[in-house]
Amino acid sequence: MMKLEEQLVERGGNKCELCGAGDTLKIYEVQPQSGRDQDNCILTCDKCQSQIDRKEELDGRHWRGLSETMWSEVPGIQVVSWRMLNRLRHESWAMDNLEMMYLSEETLAWAKATGDHDNDGSVELHKDCNGKVLQNGDAVILVKSLDVKGSTLNAKMGTVVKNIRLVQDNTEQIEGKIEGQTIVILTKYIRKQNG
Repeated sequence: MMKLEEQLVERGGNKCELCGAGDTLKIYEVQPQSGRDQDNCILTCDKCQSQIDRKEELDGRHWRGLSETMWSEVPGIQVVSWRMLNRLRHESWAMDNLEMMYLSEETLAWAKATGDHDNDGSVELHKDCNGKVLQNGDAVILVKSLDVKGSTLNAKMGTVVKNIRLVQDNTEQIEGKIEGQTIVILTKYIRKQNG
């Protein structure tokens, strides 16, 4: 019996099943799901996966291929196509495709299950004072001297903070270590090193 990845590679012709790119393909599990199989998993490239997961700004041009992809018979591809078209609904081509798209009642219920379609295409990313996107592990430089609450620590302007961690539910905060102490720092007071 073929492994799931082999089945998806064969089905998609070793290309992203959403945009057709052939580089760095991974299995994307369309949520929610009860078990991984060919119907609820698809092969995607890094760019598609980053934008689906809102780790990168939504690029409407990248998703124009959904005009064809949305007609796939694979339920997982239909669900992701419908969700992404909804996120892009401010663009006329995406709205036109949504109006033409047909999903069975069961597939439509699955597509709506995450509530993702209610959101627009905006992405909340951690950005430094210059608007550069921050990632876990980045090194940043303080652009302002900071007094750390509840501590005698004074973090001087120009201090380099290495290996930062993004605060999950707040894009205006990161965590970093200064003088061995982990502190929360507002993103408006930092600049990405080499950025």
